[in-house]
Amino acid sequence: GCLPGMTIMAPSDELELLHMTATAAEFDDGPIALRYPRGNGLGLDLPAEGQVLEIGKGRIIREMGRQSGAQTGGIAILSLGPRLGACLQAADMLAAQGLPPTVADARFAKPFDTALVENLARNHAVLITIEEGSEGGFGSLVCHHLARTGLLDQVRFRPMTLPDRFIDHNTQDAQYDEAGLSAPHIVATALNALGV
Repeated sequence: GCLPGMTIMAPSDELELLHMTATAAEFDDGPIALRYPRGNGLGLDLPAEGQVLEIGKGRIIREMGRQSGAQTGGIAILSLGPRLGACLQAADMLAAQGLPPTVADARFAKPFDTALVENLARNHAVLITIEEGSEGGFGSLVCHHLARTGLLDQVRFRPMTLPDRFIDHNTQDAQYDEAGLSAPHIVATALNALGV
């Protein structure tokens, strides 16, 4: 990500991987990379061809619903890569507590969707980024952008990354749990940020 002109994509599932592969094949404006996830896909039906994605454009997966409780603005979860499924599980768990969040898929680590990030920061009390990467990655890029625009003063920002240590070999679910990147960890991060 520190290389000038680098484009970095991170698919959330096998359909997104298909689209990002098609995007990479069409891209001619510099180096482009995929952060390829480990493990199996979700078993999604795949079309014969992928669609070329707009470079640097994320997507809203689920809009925040009406929330109850003392907090204002609610929670936004911005996922990069295959943690999107855990984010949706966390969203269901938060919704059961009267706190249905907005869930977004960044798709691109670089360039990332600054308009999407700004919208999430302006319209939510808490913004969580989650990625299968180390500190200094996507969450740091988002944090720098929020700081430069002054939006970091308006939102409780919480980046979730892999810890700065080796994770023992295990099943993916056990590794996510050990790393603190599972749905219950996302819920705990959100509630802690709200002071609940």
